[in-house]
Amino acid sequence: MITNHFLGLLMLSILQPINALPVAPGNTVNLLGTSQEKDDGRILQRSKRGWMWNQFFLLEEYTGNDNQYVGKLHSNMDRGDGNVKYILTGEGVGSLFLIDENSGDIHATKRLDREERAIYTLHAKVVDKRTNETLEADTEFNIKIHDINDNEPKFSKDLYFASVPEMSDVGTSVIQVTATDADDQTYGNSAKLVYSILQGQPYFSVDSDNGTIRTALPNMDRETKENYQVVIQAKDMAGQMGGLSGTTTVSITLSDENDSPPRFANHTFRLSTLESAEVGAAIGRIKANDADVGRNAEMQYSIVDRDGQDMFTIISDQNTQEGVIRVKKQLDYEKQRTYSFKVEVTNTYLDPRFMYSPNPPFKDDAMVRVTIEDVDEPPVFSRNPYIIEVHEDTAAGSFVGVVSARDPDADNNSVKYSIDRHTDLERLFNIDSVNGTITTLKGLDREMSKWHNISVVATEISNPRQTTRVPVFIKVLDVNDNAPEFAMYYETFVCENVQSGQLIQTISAVDTDEPLVGHKFVFSISSSNPNFTIVDNEDNTARILTRRAGFSRREMNTYLLPVVISDNDYPIQSSTSTLTVNVCACDSRGNMQSCNTEALLSAGLSTGALVAILLCVIILLMIVVLFAALRRQQRKKEPLIISKEDVRDNVVSYNDEGGGEEDTQAFDIGTLRNPEVMDANKLRLYESSSSSTSCLNNLSHTLSCHPSIDSYEWSSRFQDLNITLNTGGDISHSFTVFGIISKDAFEF
Repeated sequence: MITNHFLGLLMLSILQPINALPVAPGNTVNLLGTSQEKDDGRILQRSKRGWMWNQFFLLEEYTGNDNQYVGKLHSNMDRGDGNVKYILTGEGVGSLFLIDENSGDIHATKRLDREERAIYTLHAKVVDKRTNETLEADTEFNIKIHDINDNEPKFSKDLYFASVPEMSDVGTSVIQVTATDADDQTYGNSAKLVYSILQGQPYFSVDSDNGTIRTALPNMDRETKENYQVVIQAKDMAGQMGGLSGTTTVSITLSDENDSPPRFANHTFRLSTLESAEVGAAIGRIKANDADVGRNAEMQYSIVDRDGQDMFTIISDQNTQEGVIRVKKQLDYEKQRTYSFKVEVTNTYLDPRFMYSPNPPFKDDAMVRVTIEDVDEPPVFSRNPYIIEVHEDTAAGSFVGVVSARDPDADNNSVKYSIDRHTDLERLFNIDSVNGTITTLKGLDREMSKWHNISVVATEISNPRQTTRVPVFIKVLDVNDNAPEFAMYYETFVCENVQSGQLIQTISAVDTDEPLVGHKFVFSISSSNPNFTIVDNEDNTARILTRRAGFSRREMNTYLLPVVISDNDYPIQSSTSTLTVNVCACDSRGNMQSCNTEALLSAGLSTGALVAILLCVIILLMIVVLFAALRRQQRKKEPLIISKEDVRDNVVSYNDEGGGEEDTQAFDIGTLRNPEVMDANKLRLYESSSSSTSCLNNLSHTLSCHPSIDSYEWSSRFQDLNITLNTGGDISHSFTVFGIISKDAFEF
């Protein structure tokens, strides 16, 4: 405690201003009043000037057991008789600071920390104890906390990360690290820092003043060592012994530079592939190694030999940095079985700083040997596709063209040809299976189909699974086999008051043929035609003109004018088309008014009369249909045999009493069981004198009927009829009926 108090007094004596008056054992502040000083034995009188010293100093972090003495307040009004009282107010009074109101001594009750608060502002005044009258007015003064070195330097981070390019020059800046010290930087060396390196030498150094880390060795190679851990220390008190220190770690990574060339691990690569490998197919990979990373390790591969450049290509796989060799042209085992070529690898990105270094050049090469393996290949056509032309008038069996295919393998097996009938459903063509000659099976018509697209299949005889298809496009050439005709149906009119040479219609023609030089049609009509003439327009159209003036509907209301149209191709084709010309009544401007000839008839039926007749005919037909329907209903109640259609083709013999067995297949027997009663008059209606059935009008006698030879109304139905009855018997008694009837006859 005595030592601390002594140090405090020593520092106060050094730091106090020249106007401060030291009062042992601490600080003394005179309040307003006068003071006396001796000068050469004389007493000098100083005028009133208030506080003599308005600031106290106090060391932080006091560790004594007693309250720490701060200083003493003293007023000239205090004569030592105990009649004055010192009063202290302000920050921390009562908790941190206490004052003896009689003596004016100030003490600190707690340990103070300058880093928490450096200055305390207080107010002091002096009053009379008895009257509480203010003797000295309230005056402000400060208590300043003096710093001691109680805080170590601290870095902003415990771990820093930095990078520097490999192969950097000595002294290249890497990173700057800084530390701070909470002690007072304006007082002593407590906050004066010095940086040093504890770990990381001899590779790096640090600037002692500002903490900048720099490279200390040249040509540091990332491929040798990539990461370094550097420990930096910051020490206060200017680095002197007894100063406090703090440390931090800096992780330094050497960033890659393109200082390593690519190298092939093997200088010979052997690959193999089938000759059937498609163009663009990958047949193998080769790889070079580069110690660099990232974009500095990217490589480009190239084929430098002509032999390899023609048949193969190589590309770089950016993910694996491998060289992928692909087929550039179709391989053929029969032509060449092995290929050898050189492949070169270089870095994609070159660093000019290392291009002229003593190291080997930044590229490498290797040999690649590719072996082609044989494959049983299908036949190969000499062309693909085939385009053949044939005229449409070619007869069946005529030559069309020839296709040719061969086996590309060394064995050169024979092939046979066929047509895929799914492409020739009409079976228009045939092909010779041996020599590939295509012929026609039917005649061709270009107007029906201009092209025929068929597929020809070539198959190896020794291995039918090896097949090849080729499209054959057969173009049917035109032959002039169609005559021109009207482009449309033409029907026009001519006015009754027309003048000679009047145009009544322009006609045109079409031809389904397509001559190479284009169509040229010639139009003509009979030169003897007295009514009309034709003028060829020389553009495949013609004009129809009147040859005379005036036409009469009464004489002729319609003219059918045949026009002959011919083409100019070989052989010349021609046809006759008919132009319909109606004679009509026209106004003075030539506009058609009416072409109806009914108005010209002096006698006859009008349109209304014709309509009335038509209605009568319809009504009459309806009556006939109704009558026929009624007759159909009445027929259901007619006797058994009322028409020829009721006759059945059966021969029946009944020998049992009460009738025979029911013939359910012939007709409804119920009709015979309940016959309608006929009166004599009605019976006579059925027995005309010319009928061969007139003998049926009486069943009470034995009859023998022989119809007249000349009366054969039913001759095809009844050849002979005999009816025998028992004498005098009732019809209900047993009887025998026997009839011989033709195919269409009724049997009973």
